[in-house]
Amino acid sequence: MFSLKLTKIGNSLGLILPKEVLARLKLAKGDEIFITEAPEGYRITPHNPAFEAQMKAARKIMKRRRAVLRELAK
Repeated sequence: MFSLKLTKIGNSLGLILPKEVLARLKLAKGDEIFITEAPEGYRITPHNPAFEAQMKAARKIMKRRRAVLRELAK
């Protein structure tokens, strides 16, 4: 478990993430993170949950329409 501290950045507040957390999330300066609500609290992830849902739907369609997509690729 890591403890995060809020710090004032201009007129806003920011979190300082320890190096170990940045390494585990594979994050670097300028990367975007997403915070979503979960049943047990909040979840921080470098992956966009909306994009993941769209990709799941796309994979389902691609699997179902494989023959059509193969013909279109020709």
